[in-house]
Amino acid sequence: MPINVVVCEETPVVRAGLCGLLESDAETQLVDSTDSGVHAMMLVRSHRPDVLITGLSLRGFSGLDLIERLNRESTVPQPRVIVFATDGSDETVTKVLASDVHGILVWETTKEEVSLAVRAAAAGHTYITPRVAGRLVDWVRNRSSLASEMDRLRLAGLTPREMEVLVLLARGLSADEMAGKLSIGTTTVRTHLYRLQRKLELRDRAQLVSFAFQAGLME
Repeated sequence: MPINVVVCEETPVVRAGLCGLLESDAETQLVDSTDSGVHAMMLVRSHRPDVLITGLSLRGFSGLDLIERLNRESTVPQPRVIVFATDGSDETVTKVLASDVHGILVWETTKEEVSLAVRAAAAGHTYITPRVAGRLVDWVRNRSSLASEMDRLRLAGLTPREMEVLVLLARGLSADEMAGKLSIGTTTVRTHLYRLQRKLELRDRAQLVSFAFQAGLME
């Protein structure tokens, strides 16, 4: 059984291109197309498509608004949404990822990628075009590197004794056990724990433990 698809895109040439790709694919059935967000809502209600491919610029309201309105609908089954982002900027991709979508395609997307995205969405999976996926990987790596550098800076602000208390806490020792191991009073241990929370801007001991592992102190 072919996958029923509705296309919603304001730019005629883009809409025609997407429709042409879908019509040439034996596994998909183009139900209808429109340039209007309002009309897209009507098409979804009447045809119950498996997948909706939408641009971000539509007549009436934006593609992101369309996704939000569809999510509030009681339509069963809900169509799986793929966004075709013509600009593909980091800001646009971030906004799309924050929405409930099952795919992101950009201007350089190939016919094969459109087919893959539709099949993945129909199966309940999420497809992100390799160009966008590569940028996401770079973003995660850069963010991880930045986080590691920030952790090192935060550790540099601790005293040697506070570092010892933090490591022992992460190893699962109680305040009394830490006091005995460090030959200091339990009250002093609690004072160190309080200062650690203040310096590292963490809420409780659980977050202190998590930070110790994240910062590489337990390797």
